[in-house]
Amino acid sequence: MTGKLAENVAYFARALRGAGLRVGSGAVVEAVEALADGALGGRDDVYWALHAIFVKKHEDSAVYDQAFRLFWRRRGLIEKLMAQMSPVTPRVDSGPQKPEAGALRVAEAFTPPPREEEPPVELTELTARLTVSERETLKSRDFAQMSAAEIAKARQLIGELKLPNDAVPTRRFQAAHAGARIDPRRTFRRSLRGGGASIDLAFRERAEVHPPLVALVDISGSMAEYSRIFLHFLHAVTEQRRRVHSFVFGTRLTNVTRMLRARDPDEALALAGKAAPDWEGGTRIASALHAFNRVWSRRVLAGGAVVLLFTDGLERHLGPDLSFEMDRLHRSCRQLTWLNPLLRYDAFEARASGIRTMLPHVDQFRPIHNLAAMADLCAALSSDARQVTDPRQWLKKAG
Repeated sequence: MTGKLAENVAYFARALRGAGLRVGSGAVVEAVEALADGALGGRDDVYWALHAIFVKKHEDSAVYDQAFRLFWRRRGLIEKLMAQMSPVTPRVDSGPQKPEAGALRVAEAFTPPPREEEPPVELTELTARLTVSERETLKSRDFAQMSAAEIAKARQLIGELKLPNDAVPTRRFQAAHAGARIDPRRTFRRSLRGGGASIDLAFRERAEVHPPLVALVDISGSMAEYSRIFLHFLHAVTEQRRRVHSFVFGTRLTNVTRMLRARDPDEALALAGKAAPDWEGGTRIASALHAFNRVWSRRVLAGGAVVLLFTDGLERHLGPDLSFEMDRLHRSCRQLTWLNPLLRYDAFEARASGIRTMLPHVDQFRPIHNLAAMADLCAALSSDARQVTDPRQWLKKAG
């Protein structure tokens, strides 16, 4: 029994390591000793005993839970283990389980190993194995036309996108090794340490910070095919920048900034979905912008924020409030960029009343339907980037 137990625990530990958890050989030995002790009374005892050994961070709990259920239930190892350690076999719970966060990573970790004649393939080599033609195809393909496998590859490529260095100088100063500006206070302190015999100059420079990035994402039914993949983009941006604030809206406004800070992207989107009850419902852009301007504008738009408005502009309840709220939002931020998936069509014209009302109040009007458009957006967020065309030109084209 001990040999089989050690083999199964070692395989389970390798699967956890493949899913992203940091599991060492010492933890495997400790887990085998804990299970071989025979003091565990049931499935829950085994679950929490291995949880205490293998899980070192709170964000790894969701991945561990999925791995435990998939591995031990599929093989029936818990029942066999408890049957050998106690005279009574615990009852098996065969109820259906709803997929949870981290399921994709766990499923990839439990894929069968390749045969000996095939070279081993690591998860980290997924994007490296994409040929030039495959990358170009993914970059130009519409998100709505991608298969599940292509969406998974697109998420990998989204994680590789890098934001430009758009840091702006502030009025505060920070220490520098050299420069043209001398720091008198630090210079005098250094001279006192040596008794004033010599003066060692200290320098300072203006501190630079990245401006806040605020995203307002439309999650209505007409945007459902693009909103989830754009939230994956925001999750990747949140890992790179500190001051990133994300909001979703359909018929109401919901702040999902904390949800997208979860380490696992599947868990982040699952939490965002639970927080927004109006997912894939109607659209009320004016009321959502009113709620943002009234409650959140002064909190998150300070410091020259850049706002990304992700919507198709198809407002059902059009009124004078939409123009007022758009103008207020535009005046409160440094740059307002409207991302509209409808621009993927070559024959697009700004004929809808909502689109014509919103266009005069934006600085940039860009498509956001594939990876190439996301890469262009990252480049456009640079502080020295300039819009090639005025968004109001679309109003003239539509007549």
